[in-house]
Order: sequence, then structure tokens, then C-alpha cells
Amino acid sequence: MTVTYTNRVANARLCGFSKLLLQWRGSIYKLLYREFSIYFMMYAALSLTSRFALSEDQKRLFEKLSLYCNNYANLIPVRSCSGFYVALVVSRWWSQYTSIPTPDRLMCAVAGTVHGVDERGRLLRRTLMRYANLSALLILRSVSTAVYKRFPTMDHVVEAGFMTRDERKRFDGLRCSYNKYWVPCVWLSSLAAQARAEGRVRDDVALKLLLDEMNVYRGNCGMLFHYDWISVPLVYTQVVTVAVYSFFLACLIGRQFLDPAQGYPGHDMDLYIPVFTLLQFFFYAGWLKVAEQLINPFGEDDDDFETNFLIDRNLQVSMLAVDEMYQNLPLLQRDMYWNASDPRPPYTAATMSTLHKPSFLGSAFDMSMHKDDMEFQPMEQLSDPGMPVPQLLERLLHSRGSAPSPPITRRMNLVRRMDSIASSSSGIDEAGEYGALNCNGCGCGEKGPRDGTPVPRADADDGTERPDSIAVDTVVPCLDTDGRRGAPRSSLAPPPPLPPLQPLEQQQQQPH
Repeated sequence: MTVTYTNRVANARLCGFSKLLLQWRGSIYKLLYREFSIYFMMYAALSLTSRFALSEDQKRLFEKLSLYCNNYANLIPVRSCSGFYVALVVSRWWSQYTSIPTPDRLMCAVAGTVHGVDERGRLLRRTLMRYANLSALLILRSVSTAVYKRFPTMDHVVEAGFMTRDERKRFDGLRCSYNKYWVPCVWLSSLAAQARAEGRVRDDVALKLLLDEMNVYRGNCGMLFHYDWISVPLVYTQVVTVAVYSFFLACLIGRQFLDPAQGYPGHDMDLYIPVFTLLQFFFYAGWLKVAEQLINPFGEDDDDFETNFLIDRNLQVSMLAVDEMYQNLPLLQRDMYWNASDPRPPYTAATMSTLHKPSFLGSAFDMSMHKDDMEFQPMEQLSDPGMPVPQLLERLLHSRGSAPSPPITRRMNLVRRMDSIASSSSGIDEAGEYGALNCNGCGCGEKGPRDGTPVPRADADDGTERPDSIAVDTVVPCLDTDGRRGAPRSSLAPPPPLPPLQPLEQQQQQPH
């Protein structure tokens, strides 16, 4: 029942989805054509009534009602309600599909752990997988209408070969008022323990693997039961349904074409057919129909799960894996790439275009860096964030080979001057060229260059030094004791510590 179109959209091309618009099975047209036809006929009947069956006073009253409905219909949150609801239903729909029990992992565990080529070993393996398929059949029969129609009673299950008559008697003899889909899983566990006692399962590790896979399989059966039991809250479904239906009922009146002679805003033309209102109904009502179809995928709609196909497939594959394929291995022989260190499978003529494409090595594999940036730096410079880095700053401020703008040039000159001051501060006398002057802007008391004092600066053009002056309003950063630039001292900094207290005898001996 699943509509598959994956092969038709394998490659993106011009109007690739346009071919899918003409497909009827599983389409939105098949889901919505009844509601769409009813809505259009209701609109047409109301339009004809307002045009030909009402008096002039009644027409004016109907026009006021239409304007009122059109103004307030947008207050209904149909878009947000429908969007969140459909997203919830689609997520739940896919989770239900991933919970359908498949015996592939369990049959591999049975084929690898339950040994014996005799009839007893074959009987054990086939019975284990028959119990697993019986458990899946019982739970699918409880949640899927298609499977229930195929197996309406337990007699049909016995006649189909999933259960023997003795097993049917034991199954019916269990006094349990709940769903008994788990009973075959208990039989499977007991039979696996019996095979371990007989030595068919050689160690406890293999038995644990077998029971773990069985528990995963049983857990999927339980999830299907809980998905069928715990539905999407009815309140949410009712809110979305009422929102969509009430919105389009209001649009039946509010989207009518009114008399252009009355001069109502937005009613300059009389087109008779509300094209965009019908499109809006197609989208929003179609959105609701999608959720209606996917909320229970175990029915008989076009896009519901093909549960009967899964039952047939799982039974055939599992029996084939543990019986005919058991110890039936192909002959071991060397492959055609036995001595090849770099095996290259051949390409056809249709795939030769992908042969010369380089392999992906990583998005940062071919990234280029400046040669200076690849040099390791001393650890003392890496540990000190205040270390000046004028060369790196210069490369970041302007690209190589391009002339910097005047503001950037002045900034770079200031950085060079500060580096020059930091490097030569140890050889300059306090009363010399750089006299005692508080640092501009912070009042920290540190000695810095006087305002207007010539400072050697490297010219940006020819590399020669020429005197320059620092403006009065320029804030010169403070210099630490080792000549590096540091942060200005704040006036809120804590006071220096007090000198240590001396004993009273020493204070009396000191001259006053």
C-alpha cells in the first residue's frame, strides 16, 4: 500500500516534481477531492443567494457581515496549529515504523549460537524463529486492521502454521485478561535455556547474546502496543480540526466578492471565483488530511504500512536463514584483489565521470597560512597576553601589497612609537628627553613623554626616522616596569600595603 516514487526523483532536474503531480494513487487529490468539491459548492450557493435572492437592504447587511468575517478570520491560528500538529504526527509516524519488529538480528544470532546439523538442531532453530514470528503476528493482529482481516481468529493463526494445536491449548489456558503477545517470547527464552542445557548453545555468552536480541525484538512488539494504546491527545486533534473548519467557514462569508459600486476597500473587482481562497483551502485542509492519514499508519490507506507484506517477508527470510543456510557456506577462495595493495573496482562507461574526482581529505586540509604565522613562539610570550605583536597587528590591519588608509597609518605609527618607547625605556634618564610627566588620561603617576616632545618615528614610505609629536589629547598607555604596555591604573585600585609593625622596644629606641 506504500506509494514509492524514489526512483523518479533520483536526480534533481528541471521540473523534477512535476511528474508526480499527475499521479492519482496516494495523491492529495484523492484525499481531498470530496471536501474540496463540497466547499466550492457551498461557496457558489452562498454567492448566488447573495446576488439574486436578497433585497438591497439585505445585501448591505450581508456585505457588512462579510467585511466583519474577513477582518477577524485571520485571528484563528490555523497556520501554527496545523504546522505543529502535522510535525508531531509525522515524527510519531516514523517512530512507529522503526518499532515494527524484524527478525534479522535475531535470526543471525540463532544461526550462530544454536548448533547442530541433525534434526534436533534444525527443529530448535526453526521453532525459535517461529515463536518470534508468532509474537510479531499477534501484536500486528492487535493494531492493524489489514492483518486482523487476514487472521480474524486464532484458528486462522493455527491454520496458517504460526502455531500448533498444542500451543493453542496452552495459549488459551493461560488465565490473563491482557494482551498475550509476549507469551511466544517466553517460550523462546525457555527453549533457548533448554538448548543451552543440551549443549546446543555452547556457552553462557552465546546464550546471553541470544536472549539480548530476543529482548530487543520483544521491546519493539511492546512499543507497537503502546503506540496503539497512547494516541496523540484528543484535545490537540480537536483544536486543530476546529481551527481549520471554523477558519474556512468564516471564509465562506468573508471571502465573497462584494459590489464594487459600494467602494469597500479591497473589493474593486468582481471575479465570481475565489481562486486564492480555494488554493488556501487546498493547502490547509490538505495539511489536515495528511495528519489524518498518518496518525494511524496501520490501516488500509494508500500510504499505510504494508504489514501483511512484512509478515510474509519475515517468516520466509528467518526460516531460510536458520535452516537452509545453516552451515551452507560457499567455498573459500582468494579474491581477485589478493595481491593488490590498492584495490580499484572497475567503472562502467556511465560512471567514468566520477573516476577523476579527488578524494575528500577535510575542509581545512588545503588551507594556506602566512609563513611568519607558522613559526612557533617562545613560551614566555605565549603566557603573557601583554606582549606587543606589531607585525601580526600590521598584517591584520591591512593586506600585503595594498596601501593602508590614513587612519590605519596613524594607528600603526602610534604602535611603532609605543614599541620604540618600550624598547628604549631602560637607557633613558628620567630627567632627560622623556621628563617626569604623568601618563595622559589616567593619572597613575607613571613617567611618559611630554606633550609635544619629538619622538623618533619610522616613516611609512622610505623607512627613515623623522621627528613627530604626540597630540595633547592622545592617551598614551602606561608602561609597566619592564617596558611593556599595560592597562592604565584605575583610581579605584587598592592602596599600597602598610609597613609591618615593629616591637615596642624598637620603637622606643628610635630617635624622635
